[in-house]
Amino acid sequence: MEESIANAGVATSLGCSEVSREVVNDFSITFSTINGSGSATANLTIMRAIFKMGIPVSGKNIFPSNIKGLPTWFTIRLSKDGFLGYTEKSEIVVVMNPQTFARDLATVKPGGVIFYTDEYKGPIERGDVVAYPMPVKKLAKETDIPANLRDYIENVVYIGILAQMLGIDFERIYQAFETHFQGKKKAVDSNFEVVRRAAKWAEENLEKRDPYRVAPMNLTDGMILGSGNAAAALGSIFGGIQFSAWYPITPSSSIAESLNEYLPMFRKAADGKATYAVVQAEDEISAVGMTVGAGWAGLRAMTATSGPGLSLMAEYLGLAYYAEVPLVVWNVQRVGPSTGLPTRTAQGDVTFSYFISHGDTKYIILIPSTLKECFEFGWQSLDIAERFQTPVLVLSDLDLGMNYWISAPFEYPDRPMDRGKILWEEDLEKMIERCQGKWGRYLDVDGDGIPYRTVMGNRHPRSGYFARGTGHDDFGKYTELPEDWEKGMKRLALKFETARAVLPEPEIRTLQGAQIGIIAYGTTHDAVEEARYLLKKEGILTNYLRIRALPFSKEVSQFVERHQRVYVVELNFDGQMKQVLSAEMPMLAHKLRSVAKVDGMPFSAECIVRMLLSQEERP
Repeated sequence: MEESIANAGVATSLGCSEVSREVVNDFSITFSTINGSGSATANLTIMRAIFKMGIPVSGKNIFPSNIKGLPTWFTIRLSKDGFLGYTEKSEIVVVMNPQTFARDLATVKPGGVIFYTDEYKGPIERGDVVAYPMPVKKLAKETDIPANLRDYIENVVYIGILAQMLGIDFERIYQAFETHFQGKKKAVDSNFEVVRRAAKWAEENLEKRDPYRVAPMNLTDGMILGSGNAAAALGSIFGGIQFSAWYPITPSSSIAESLNEYLPMFRKAADGKATYAVVQAEDEISAVGMTVGAGWAGLRAMTATSGPGLSLMAEYLGLAYYAEVPLVVWNVQRVGPSTGLPTRTAQGDVTFSYFISHGDTKYIILIPSTLKECFEFGWQSLDIAERFQTPVLVLSDLDLGMNYWISAPFEYPDRPMDRGKILWEEDLEKMIERCQGKWGRYLDVDGDGIPYRTVMGNRHPRSGYFARGTGHDDFGKYTELPEDWEKGMKRLALKFETARAVLPEPEIRTLQGAQIGIIAYGTTHDAVEEARYLLKKEGILTNYLRIRALPFSKEVSQFVERHQRVYVVELNFDGQMKQVLSAEMPMLAHKLRSVAKVDGMPFSAECIVRMLLSQEERP
């Protein structure tokens, strides 16, 4: 194997006097392919190889909502400075789909590169890009791969050509194949042989006329590469999840799929039996209904969905809110309303999630921005749900959930599970004495709005109660008395206020002398950080607060108070977080300005700068 890697060769010389400067580890590569063609393996192999070279990298998949046949794009961003957010155009575009050539050519930055299948026979109507044709079908036919696999092998061909032209380490490509094929040597070697042949062809036939290349770094040493949905599943497992019901919906399905993959590794008893249950329900209503039932019974329970599914869950969540049943819902957001754009990203469920279900309700919401936070909020959300005896919603989105990000390794939970105010037999006996024989399921004993609960398995004769969704008093008895209803709603509101002080605090980053504030949340974070860097280069200093939870802590209002104006950056049409901020702090609403858009694509730093500056220029 070592000999084959050495024979593959890497031309490190630029090979042409036209290249005046090198651009090293600071560009984006977009692959234009056809959905269902098997290109995902090739794209992930290139990304993993670059990651294994120590270069910070991210990967974004833009795919259609049908199963097969339509155009799909995958963008890998390399950044020696660690800026890994979305970019509107790429320096390098690899076109394997002739049907989209004109569109793809338009997305290449001036001075960039286009690699293209020689199936495309038309003109290249740009003089400011370098064009390299690739005879992918010819090279695929020259392999020993069976004819029925040649469409797949064509994608492997461009791995070899790019590796040769950019200087990607061939040993790292081999290791990436080992990861993908789980160590199956025959598959690894046969694919690597195609890479080697394609690289040899590029070495002999392509003269490098562009400045882009990669070089080894050490910035990813000890880091991991993965998706937010997988991290969420792992966090839930380490948080002690016992039950999950779900119904498939893009882009949340891979949370349940990851649970099914990882739970058997970590959660079996000594006799080999599973200590968990994952159930695929017949629809989202059934999924959340099962989850509510499991939470009421005392299990750590979670479900995952996206916008249309969350709409169907509204009534059950209202029941859980009023009956005070702990559970977690991961809402991996996509573009709505209605079916909308199922495979595009957005942050359009903020207001719906905060006030979901009819009547007077507010929900605890956690908003991760990174893989690490997906893991941490996976286990923390279960703690918070049980501590406050309420549904907790975690708002992720397609960009974080399904795309690829680098992260420091996850850390084991740093504290024991928080089961909240749960009573077993001896605990209940002491509580009855404390309450002078008048303990009730919905009685506020401690003055924080949070009552005590019992769960199935408690054998004390007074452990039972009615978990009513209808009007009830402190003891779970049915009532329609106005004073009882008002008392119960005030207690629920107090519980919500109690939560403000213990939820994840916002992250605040400041620059001395800054008068402008930026508030953002979720996956707009990377674009905001890069935008702040670009603005600083123009002499515009900004401070930044990243919201990680609702309801807001006092730090959020204090941040707004300190600034002349605050821009709220978010991926939705109406500026929903700005609406919530304005409602929560009306006396400060005049300071808030919206930087909001939704077109299915993530925010880019360039877009944030344009939108912010356009408002700064107004009188």
